[in-house]
Amino acid sequence: MSKSAWLFLCLTAATGLYGLETPAKDEQTTALIVSGISACFFVLTLFVGRRIKFDPVLR
Repeated sequence: MSKSAWLFLCLTAATGLYGLETPAKDEQTTALIVSGISACFFVLTLFVGRRIKFDPVLR
């Protein structure tokens, strides 16, 4: 995985755990929304940083 994928994975885990542990409802909702957004960016960086190249020429 790339460094940016690791960053988004750690950010997702940190904000998700914070959102589950905090007792305040407003902070919990905000943290879980940020966690969802960073999870989407994590999946996006995994697709962008893939190592498999498609070769359309058949040999």
